[in-house]
Amino acid sequence: MLIERNIYLDRLVRAKNNGLIKIVTGIRRCGKSYLLFELFHRHLLSAGVPEDHIIEIQLDAMENRRLRAPEAIYAEITGRIRDARQYYIILDEIQMLDDFVDVLNGLLHLPNADIYITGSNSHFLSSDVATEFRGRGIEIHMLPLSFAEFMQHFDGTPGEGWDEYCSYGGLPQLAALPDPQDKEQYLQSVFTNVYLSDVLDRNRLRNPEELSELVDVLASSIGSLTNPTKLSNTFRSVKGVSLSAPTITRYIGYLEDAFLVKRARRYDTKGRRYIGSPFKYYFEDIGLRNSRLEFRQTEINHIMENVLYNDLRTRGFHVDVGSVPAYTHAADGSTQRKNYEVDFIASKGNQKIYLQSAYRLDTPEKLEQEENSLRNLNDSFPKIIVVENDRKPRLDTNGFLVVGVRQFLLDPHILDR
Repeated sequence: MLIERNIYLDRLVRAKNNGLIKIVTGIRRCGKSYLLFELFHRHLLSAGVPEDHIIEIQLDAMENRRLRAPEAIYAEITGRIRDARQYYIILDEIQMLDDFVDVLNGLLHLPNADIYITGSNSHFLSSDVATEFRGRGIEIHMLPLSFAEFMQHFDGTPGEGWDEYCSYGGLPQLAALPDPQDKEQYLQSVFTNVYLSDVLDRNRLRNPEELSELVDVLASSIGSLTNPTKLSNTFRSVKGVSLSAPTITRYIGYLEDAFLVKRARRYDTKGRRYIGSPFKYYFEDIGLRNSRLEFRQTEINHIMENVLYNDLRTRGFHVDVGSVPAYTHAADGSTQRKNYEVDFIASKGNQKIYLQSAYRLDTPEKLEQEENSLRNLNDSFPKIIVVENDRKPRLDTNGFLVVGVRQFLLDPHILDR
């Protein structure tokens, strides 16, 4: 089954031959190797690159074990470069290569070598590689399948696909598991035995129960403003566990490094500055989030917000949570300050979009609540309200674009309006 990942493929293509290392990052099992060894390989061939000018080495393969020594792999690669034409070097699981920094620095000096790498395990994550080669590399961060990508292989209507996606998410392997029980078991297994195990091993944590409990608390509170102190109080009052705010901060950092969760910062739209705390946390994959809660807490409004957050990131936007201060006059003539919230401020270059994840607009009060935040934004950037029911995109009387979530997610040009 071929699933096109054109957003990421296009980013790779745009970065070709730019003199930098292309570092494909992302949560384990999101499809990084497939992107490079299948989709990008096909692109290179279609662009006229000869097969022998594509040097691919999967360092976790047994047959390449000898190439994990720096001298051996360097000799292997340079020995396969036989002319002055451009060669494309693709190295998977770079962390398995001893002294990989020296090797990559050496390859950077080759005049006709374009380099692509991935890396992710418990000891060295792809985020580490991106940090190590800052200034000499370009990071292409990959997420699990978006809803639009998921629908490429789903045999059913968008409504049926939405229900499936909101339950099990977008890890590509799930496409080969048609039975719901198999999907649930797969997600629960990989979360515990791959993702959490990686975090525990990498950071040498001695109390796995604490980390596991924190993951469950974060899973229960997606879309809610929180901070380490608040989370610490939750542990104390609800679970009877003493877990300090500094420890929680450190644990969340570990989860972010492994791309399991992502922090959305609050941005003051009037003062044009970031607000230190609280934050919102979203899961990189909604199916993994649901698996932690044994598929019980499936409130569609929170799930929809998490899906929209990831979709905006997939489209290449930097995403913050917006705080909109406004001033009103009370009956006694005094001025009162009130803070409204915009679910997402999405920025990419000169493009900016405000988006509200509204779920339902079934009462005048709900409509008023969602629109108040947008009305108090004094600029001309697009303002979008996404609702759960099917709705073709249309402008309301305030000039806000109102659109159904499936229509939004399936339209690659919805943000070009």
